[in-house]
Amino acid sequence: MQCPRCSARTIIKNGITSSSGKQNYRCKACGRQFVENPTQGCISEEKKRLVNRLLLEKIPLAGIARTVQVSVRWLQYYVNELYAQMPRHATVCPKKKAV
Repeated sequence: MQCPRCSARTIIKNGITSSSGKQNYRCKACGRQFVENPTQGCISEEKKRLVNRLLLEKIPLAGIARTVQVSVRWLQYYVNELYAQMPRHATVCPKKKAV
C-alpha cells in the first residue's frame, strides 16, 4: 500500500473511521490520512456547476448541500476556494457629485 498524496510506502494504522468503520491509515512521510478503498468519490464537475448556479440564488449552504448531496464541510471549503480566486479590489464606478 502507498500514500495517495506522496506515494510513500511508510504507512501506519491510525484507528478506525467513525462513519464507515474502515481502517484508517496515516502516511509517516507527509501525514496524509486515508482509507484503503474509499467508497465516496470526488465531486463531479457537473455537481460543481450546479453548486455555482445555486450559490448565485443565495440559497443557504445547508440547503445546497442537501440538494446536491455533498457535505457541508466540502461545500464550505469549495466556497472559500471560490472566494480566494476573486479579485481583491474590484473597480468601482466613481460617485457622482450632487448638484
